[in-house]
Amino acid sequence: MADPRAGTPATPEDLVDVAALVTAYFSRTPDPDDPDQQVVFGTSGHRGSSLRTAFNEAHIVATTQAICEYRRQQGYDGPLFLGRDTHALSVPAYVSAVEVLVGNDVTVMVQDGYQPTPAVSLAILTANKGRVSTGSTGGSTGLADGIVVTPSHNPPTDGGFKYNPPHGGPADTAATSWIADRANQLIRDGLREVRRVPWTRARAQTHEYDFLGGYVEALPSVLDLDAIRTAGVRIGADPLGGASVDYWGAIAERHRLDLTVVNPLVDPTWRFMTLDWDARIRMDCSSPYAMASLISRRGEYDIATGNDADADRHGIVTPDAGLMNPNHFLAVAIDHLFGGARPDWPSSAQIGKTLVSSSMIDRVAGALDGGRGKPLVEVPVGFKWFVPGLIDGSFGFGGEESAGASFLRRDGSVWTTDKDGIILALLASEILAVSGKTPSQRYAELVAAYGDPAYARIDAPASREQKAKLGALSPADVAATTLAGEEITAKLTKAPGNDAPIGGLKVTTASAWFAARPSGTEDVYKIYAESFRGPEHLAQVQTEAKAVVDAALG
Repeated sequence: MADPRAGTPATPEDLVDVAALVTAYFSRTPDPDDPDQQVVFGTSGHRGSSLRTAFNEAHIVATTQAICEYRRQQGYDGPLFLGRDTHALSVPAYVSAVEVLVGNDVTVMVQDGYQPTPAVSLAILTANKGRVSTGSTGGSTGLADGIVVTPSHNPPTDGGFKYNPPHGGPADTAATSWIADRANQLIRDGLREVRRVPWTRARAQTHEYDFLGGYVEALPSVLDLDAIRTAGVRIGADPLGGASVDYWGAIAERHRLDLTVVNPLVDPTWRFMTLDWDARIRMDCSSPYAMASLISRRGEYDIATGNDADADRHGIVTPDAGLMNPNHFLAVAIDHLFGGARPDWPSSAQIGKTLVSSSMIDRVAGALDGGRGKPLVEVPVGFKWFVPGLIDGSFGFGGEESAGASFLRRDGSVWTTDKDGIILALLASEILAVSGKTPSQRYAELVAAYGDPAYARIDAPASREQKAKLGALSPADVAATTLAGEEITAKLTKAPGNDAPIGGLKVTTASAWFAARPSGTEDVYKIYAESFRGPEHLAQVQTEAKAVVDAALG
């Protein structure tokens, strides 16, 4: 249930004390025996707050040293592209990283200002063009990789640090596990093996790289910007105080678009935000509470968009519907891209979705190509699963229900292998320009054709032991044979698209499904559920889903 203050402007009492936050980064030393103070990589790197001794100088110098050793072990001796977002802790963490990278003789590519995740991914792929296929290991001399200092949409108290190997996308579990284990060992040993040089010397040895120019200049290769310009689409782009702030102005100028940067302010307290569902400041562009300010201005633009702090997520606001549900926009985007807007894509290009994304995507995919359908691949949560297919062109599109996606260039070659909230935001304007209808109007047409699914996520309490058991379930552990009055058609603990463990459970029926996964940061498990029979049936699915999971957990 949302807090009564959700969607209202932040007050001075809601703001982080930036001085205290940065002081804690340098002054607090993590306890290597406390699991909450160790380096832990989730689906998007290590995250935490310096105020909880979970994101401090020791964590970052140790993690950077571990990355240097990992890249040497793998033979990655090319440049490392370093980006950061606008969180307060991103500044000291960026400095710490540069000091260690240069201390390890790494060629570090930087640019003043802020660098979104997709711009770093594009830079890595550009440097490695013609040399990387699908793997995160290899050993070819000269391969480049990257680091992005960001906790994504997390609150202003948090910091984040993620590694992208030469394929340009999120590092796989084998890489992040090795890096985290080595970083924790370095912390336990008092950082004695960390190689580091002072900031002034380190900064002088970095190399300038035009992340912004390279990204903005290449956009016509992935989007029909001519159509947007010709149609005169009025765009309002809100960076939400994040790393895309300079990019949107440059896009408008370079490509002559009718585009207004709605809020060009950068402030590490994010005092201009409206509060999220729990009355905390969070730059979640898929949240109607965090996006309340932009939603209130939807009548000023044909398309309004938001991005999170590192611009790997997107939020789409239309005059007729307000903020679109991320699943709804993914379905519309797929229908547009595979329905004729990309004639030069290979006919065999597949659609990638995570298993907690809406089944509307399945129905859209099945109706494409004159009813013959396009191949759909369902994978576990995590964008890393889309990386090989985006590189070799076998995936035309990869998307997550959490408003993260990317897709191929117009000629069928790779664009980025990490999520790109900027191109998805611009795609909304392309859809309007080409079809004459907003994405929300296009979704209404999909609903008329395929049904109107009700979708929601809820959280349920779980101990660490229960979360571990949930992650290790087998289909045989589920005794139920029906769900919300329908026969269960599948009990999945591995993704049907690639047979990879999903770290939880998915149960399907003819018109509904639920998936349960343990949270990586809280003592809860998450239940995602959807029904094409309406909200009441969805509520029944959710209730029985919790009972099914609780019974399986004993």
